[in-house]
Amino acid sequence: MKKTMTRLADGRELIYYDLRDDVVRDDTDRRPLDPVSTASEIRHDRLLGDAVAVASHRQGRTYHPPADACPLCPSRDGHGTEIPAADYDVAVFENRFPSLAGDTGRCEVVCFTPDHDASFAALTEEQAALVLEAWTDRTAELSQLPGVQQVFCFENRGAEIGVTLGHPHGQIYAYPFTTPRTERMLAQLAAHRTATGGRNLFDDVLADERADGRRVVLDTGHWTAFVPYAAHWPYEVHLYPKRRVPDLLALGEDARTEFPQVYLEVLRRFDRIFGPGEPPTPYISAWHQAPLYAADRGEFALHLELFTVRRTSGKLKFLAGSESGMNVFINDVPPEAAAERLREVASE
Repeated sequence: MKKTMTRLADGRELIYYDLRDDVVRDDTDRRPLDPVSTASEIRHDRLLGDAVAVASHRQGRTYHPPADACPLCPSRDGHGTEIPAADYDVAVFENRFPSLAGDTGRCEVVCFTPDHDASFAALTEEQAALVLEAWTDRTAELSQLPGVQQVFCFENRGAEIGVTLGHPHGQIYAYPFTTPRTERMLAQLAAHRTATGGRNLFDDVLADERADGRRVVLDTGHWTAFVPYAAHWPYEVHLYPKRRVPDLLALGEDARTEFPQVYLEVLRRFDRIFGPGEPPTPYISAWHQAPLYAADRGEFALHLELFTVRRTSGKLKFLAGSESGMNVFINDVPPEAAAERLREVASE
């Protein structure tokens, strides 16, 4: 992997990750951009104890542009984009419309491929491995920023999820706090350790799912993918390395090498859940990494959670009264049935 760092016309950072070492990245961003102006603010909810990012500047962000005006495609034919080069492998840049900025953290965009009409599932294993390298490198770099407490790599895919740019891409958030979902995991981790005389919750969950087997989707040399016992979403898969590590930086070489094959297979199965002729399955793919300064950081388990809001052909799972009002999920698809379906659509 070759890493090249440069700047966009408004001063934001852009990083190229290339498969070839002989690639030269000296293209200049010639767009007449105004300096980025953000109004990001973190407010704390006194009743729930969690944080809300208020970012009014995001109202003006790019919204469903036509393909020939996509800001994530390479710059070609006189059309300047966020990526000045005429081609790229993987590119990462500071978001022009960040949810978090300055003292409130940082947001980056990760472009997986220059092909506007592709998807992560369409990448080769070599390309997917390069994305993993980029996620890992950015986690390392963002972890060094003052005030950052947690780094979150994720992908939103599909208009049903709320994606405003169709080009295959993900994002990375560097939070100045530990997220509420992770706080709940850490609390459960501590409670389980106390209740079991020191056992690790993540280890026990993984062992129990593998022993039961009904919800296991894939079980390889270094990874296990399963539908969780209490899945919140119609089709939801959790992907764990078999050797527990707290973050992407600590992932072993064997697991790192095997990851592209496993992850691409899971994504391709997601696209086949609802049968031939169906549009691509919308999903959220989220890496859970340990907070940087948690006291029990070594007890946390890196894992990826992948889920879709589509519950059946042409129908979505909406977060209505119970889910949005009380955070009590109601799942129409039994996790065992979801796992069986994901096994049925395995690649031949």
